[in-house]
Amino acid sequence: MTDKTQNSVPTVYQVVIIGTGFGGQAAAINLKQRGYTDFIMLERRAFAGGTWLQNRYPGAAVDVQSPLYSLSAMPYKWTQMFVTQPELAQYTQQVFNTFNLTPHVHLEHEVTNSQWDTQRQLWCLNIIGSDPIYSKYIINATGPLSMPVIPNFPGKETFTGVNFHTNNWPDDLDLTDKRVAIVGSGASAVQVIPAIVDEVKSLAVFQRSPHWIIPRPDMTFAAWMQWLLGVKWIYNTLRSAIYWGLETRIVGFKYSQTILNLFAGGPAKRQLQRQVSDPVLRKALTPDFTIGCKRIILSNTFYPAICREHVTLFDKNNGIKTITENGIITADGTALDLDVIIYSTGYDATDGLISYPVIGRHNTTLASVWDDYPRAYLGTSVPDFPNYFIVTGPNTGIGHTSAIFVIEAQMHYIMQAIDTVEAQHKQSIEPTVQAESKYTDMVHREMEQTVWQTGGCNSWYKSASGKVIAMFPGFSFIYKRMCQRFKLDDHIIK
Repeated sequence: MTDKTQNSVPTVYQVVIIGTGFGGQAAAINLKQRGYTDFIMLERRAFAGGTWLQNRYPGAAVDVQSPLYSLSAMPYKWTQMFVTQPELAQYTQQVFNTFNLTPHVHLEHEVTNSQWDTQRQLWCLNIIGSDPIYSKYIINATGPLSMPVIPNFPGKETFTGVNFHTNNWPDDLDLTDKRVAIVGSGASAVQVIPAIVDEVKSLAVFQRSPHWIIPRPDMTFAAWMQWLLGVKWIYNTLRSAIYWGLETRIVGFKYSQTILNLFAGGPAKRQLQRQVSDPVLRKALTPDFTIGCKRIILSNTFYPAICREHVTLFDKNNGIKTITENGIITADGTALDLDVIIYSTGYDATDGLISYPVIGRHNTTLASVWDDYPRAYLGTSVPDFPNYFIVTGPNTGIGHTSAIFVIEAQMHYIMQAIDTVEAQHKQSIEPTVQAESKYTDMVHREMEQTVWQTGGCNSWYKSASGKVIAMFPGFSFIYKRMCQRFKLDDHIIK
C-alpha cells in the first residue's frame, strides 16, 4: 500500500475511488474486470477495509446472513450464519489479496475537497499532507456510516474518565470492575451491552427511545457445511434462497401492515414478553412506533443483559442533564460516578452523507444542491457534477436485505456510464436535471406508502427536511433492474 508522498508534478488517474470498504472494493473489482487499471483507492485511515475494520467494538456482527452479506465475486466458507467482526475483517483482507487491490490503496489520504476543473475536464482532489490529485472519474464510496456523531451534552468535555464513540473503540480498553455508562440503545449498543455486561461493575444505559428487537436466527456452520459453501453452485443457491426470503419483507414494509405485524411485530412482542418479566422495565423497552419505522434489530441476548441486577436503564424521562468530571447527572438529579462513558449515538448518515466539499460545474456545491435534502439520479449521480458517482447515495439504503446487493446493483450503472464515455471518446457524463427530478419525485411518491414514512417515528432514515433519505422504497431487484437498464437519453455526454 502506498503511504503519503509529496509530489511536485500533479498526478492524473482515470478513476479515483474514495473509501476502501465494501463499496470501494466492489468498484475496484468491477473496474479491473472491465480492464480499467489506472485507478487508486484513497483511505483516510492508516488501514484499509472500511466499516468492518474500523468497528472493533465487543459484539460487533452483521445483521444479514453472511452468504448474502458478501461480494458476489468472492464466495467464502463462513463459520456461522451471522458472522462477527473478526471474520469479516479476515474476509475483507482476502478480497484485497484475491483481486490484488492492495497496490491501488493509498493510506492516510483524507480528501478535504474535490472540484471539477472545467479547463482540464478533470476532478481535482485536495488531500491532507499531499499535493492535489487529478482524476477523470470519482467514485465516492465513503459510506453512510463513516461519520460518527456525539451529541453536545453540557459538560461533556469536563469528564476526566475514558470516553469514546463505539466507532473508535480503544484496542487496549479493560472494563473489568469498571463503572460504565453507554449512551444510546440502537444497533451498536444492543451488540455491545451483552458483550460487556459480565465484565463491568455497573452499567448505566441511556435510552432516548427503545427499538423493536426480534430473535436472531443464528447457527454455526459445521465443517461439512463449510465444505459445501466452497462449492460455487451451492453457495449461489443458498445466496438466492436467502435473498428471496428476505425480499418478501418489503411487502410488510410497504404494502401490508398485517404481514408486517405477523412476521415482525409478533415475534418482537413475544420475545420482549418472554425475556423481560418486570412490567415497568418492559414498558420502558416497548417502542411507541410501528415496527420497521426504525431499523429492526436482531438479538437474543440484549433483553437478558438489560435485566441484570447491576444494569440500570435510564429512559427519555430521566436522561442526561449534564456531564461532570466524575460522571453523569440525570434529569432527576441522580449523580452517577463513572469510569467510562461509551457513546453509541450513531452517524450522520443523511445530511452529512459526504463529509468533504464537492464543487461541480459553475462552482455549484453539492451542499447547496442538497440544501433541502440529498437527492441523486438512481441515488448515484447528480446534474452539474460530471463523472462523479456516489456509492450508497441518497435513497439507496435497504431495510430488508443486504446493502451489498444494492452496492453491486449501482456498479451496473456506474460501469455502463464510464464505458459509454470511453467508447464514444468523450470527456464527461452526468444526468439531466429532468431525469434526476423524475427519479427523485418517483422515490418520494413511493415512499409515502412505506412504514419508514408512516410508522410514527423520527429515525436516522430521515434528513432534517423530514423526508426519508436513507431508504429505497421498493424491492431491491427493481432497483437493480433500473441500474442495469442504462438510459442514454437521461444523460448529457460531452
